Amino acid sequence: MILFDNVTKFYFDDAPPAVEGVTLSIKPGEFVSIVGHSGAGKTTLLKMLFAEVFPTQGSVFFGDHEIPRLSTRELLKLRRNIGTVFQDFRLLPTKNVYENIAFALEVAGKSDEDIQADVPHVLDLVGLGEKIWSFPHELSGGEQQRVAIARALVNQPDVLIADEPTGNLDPINAHDVVEILKRINDLGTTVLLTTHNKAVVDSVGRRVVTMDQGKVVRDDPHGTYVL
Repeated sequence: MILFDNVTKFYFDDAPPAVEGVTLSIKPGEFVSIVGHSGAGKTTLLKMLFAEVFPTQGSVFFGDHEIPRLSTRELLKLRRNIGTVFQDFRLLPTKNVYENIAFALEVAGKSDEDIQADVPHVLDLVGLGEKIWSFPHELSGGEQQRVAIARALVNQPDVLIADEPTGNLDPINAHDVVEILKRINDLGTTVLLTTHNKAVVDSVGRRVVTMDQGKVVRDDPHGTYVL
């Protein structure tokens, strides 16, 4: 269970809050699309889950753990249970696909044997097994995003955060990425998606949380993109 408990986040004392009074719970295995205009608070909300920022008021819980109260060591362990995918892919340009994904496993302390087994498996999951030795500049935008998803999944996180993952993609590649996210969710991973793309949200057909000016204004269990 993920719980945002009456969270408010101020970045500046003389500015409106980025997030204000949000209480939101997410069950294990849910697929939740978080939508809203730029500046609505979507990314800040997810940053609080990943402990990149902390709430000014209220708290965030991941299972039994109250995130703002965790030690640095505990936060590092928590982050291994949360995979992240962003709009700009963030691949290492001088490393090939295998090395980009293996790097995430090396940081987690996995053995060479585990890395050699896990990387091809996760690439097959995103349909890129044949691109294992390619470099990022040799891939299309959609393929680069699929590598980024594979990297986020390789440590088998409980939660995948996808922050505008289709923002730089054409409609066909965006559709492919969404289908992969749905497949990942069907395998049991909780998926939190932020997007401005109405077609993406409507194609998912699952829970939609709408934010406006830092507040949750709508929460539909089987919603569409409504602003």
